[in-house]
Amino acid sequence: MRIGELARRTGVPVPTIKYYSREGLLPPGERTSPNQVAYDDSHVRRLKLIRAMLEVGGLSVAAARDVLAEVDSPTRSVHGMLGVAQSAVTRAAVERGTDEDRERAEAEVRELVTRHGWTAKPQNPGWQSLVQIVLTYRDLDRGDLLTLLDKYASAAGELALAELGALADVPSADGKVEGVVLGTVLGDAAMSALRRIAQEDASGRARG
Repeated sequence: MRIGELARRTGVPVPTIKYYSREGLLPPGERTSPNQVAYDDSHVRRLKLIRAMLEVGGLSVAAARDVLAEVDSPTRSVHGMLGVAQSAVTRAAVERGTDEDRERAEAEVRELVTRHGWTAKPQNPGWQSLVQIVLTYRDLDRGDLLTLLDKYASAAGELALAELGALADVPSADGKVEGVVLGTVLGDAAMSALRRIAQEDASGRARG
């Protein structure tokens, strides 16, 4: 198909398609003449994935490029893909507090991880973000919010198992890798959206 047809099928304007191609997000089409390039269904699928990551998942172009480079890597693995997707969606937290404060927060996160029977490394981007969250709660003297972390962890553990269970039913390696990307990037957005809906409901019930 020509680029105009690709634009029609995906709803992505031609200039945007060309921009994604220049930025390394979209693989080049097959050149059929000096002035013509042909695209196929794989480009349709890739454009839909790009739009999902940028427009719904809120990734930057640079972060999406990193994720897609791993998707295209011949040595990719589902576990490795998960790490790349996690790094893409996790905003780097600015370190705060004294060395002593950070050590205490690290110990609290380690204890929480151990309590829930998880095997994870401190290099996990989520681990480092959680350390900064603990530091912030303590700095603001909000021990009441700290007590919620175990509830968050329980919900997160249950959800992680469900997500991996869903991936187990996907027959192809490509489908599994795409599922990791969408499950991580859009899953974060979905949880945030559902939490806000649930908060409105809970607040209304408490008020009423």
